[in-house]
Amino acid sequence: MSMDESLDEIANPLNHPTVTLPVSTKSTPVIAVREIRKVYDTGSFKVEALKGVTFSIERGEFVAIIGPSGSGKSTLMHILGALDVPTSGSFELAGEDVSEMGEEQLAEVRNRKIGFVFQQFNLLSSLNAWRNVELPLIYAGLDSRRRRQLAIDTLGRVGLGERIDHRPGELSGGQQQRVAIARALVTNPALILADEPSGNLDSKAATDVLNLFRELHQSGRTIVLITHDRDVASQAERIISIRDGLIFEADRSK
Repeated sequence: MSMDESLDEIANPLNHPTVTLPVSTKSTPVIAVREIRKVYDTGSFKVEALKGVTFSIERGEFVAIIGPSGSGKSTLMHILGALDVPTSGSFELAGEDVSEMGEEQLAEVRNRKIGFVFQQFNLLSSLNAWRNVELPLIYAGLDSRRRRQLAIDTLGRVGLGERIDHRPGELSGGQQQRVAIARALVTNPALILADEPSGNLDSKAATDVLNLFRELHQSGRTIVLITHDRDVASQAERIISIRDGLIFEADRSK
């Protein structure tokens, strides 16, 4: 079975009434950022990390956001991930304005609409692979039997069907990142947000993980990859560059 066919099977995997699946069409961008500014007030002075950033990302796009340390890249990632809100401007995620939400609302949006993949994997060492993958489904309110089945199915679709009972310490770095990707996918989010996902991997494992992201993109997933590495960014179909809090370039990598 192809990756495309496999992911089609979980295109609408959650039939539980407490779960709201993302609703976005080609006319509704998954990400719509308009003139957002982020100012940090240290008490003695203010730092403007983002200076009127505007862009959009359509459903099914694979976009890399690239920038050096201090560019505003991490601040932008926190806003796109609903971990923070802008000082001014607007940010809509799959048609929902999250610009002025409080902490509880942001947490709900993160669980419903965003699948995170981190450089450090962020797996619980005491849990095996499928139990790590099921965690977002616990927050979504699914029953234990359905959670287990979805977690195991999703692990199979990222090539870890024979590793479902292995704990993180029993897996290679590349395999741990695949568990993290499965965890990001299992709720069928509107957006996969990956922060330096190959940063802690050797070259072969990094290539395998980036190939997996390309397969997910080809199956219709919307992916935003945050990186400082131009070679990694080139795997995306589109590159947005940020420097000094401003987008100074938006181009196609291929």
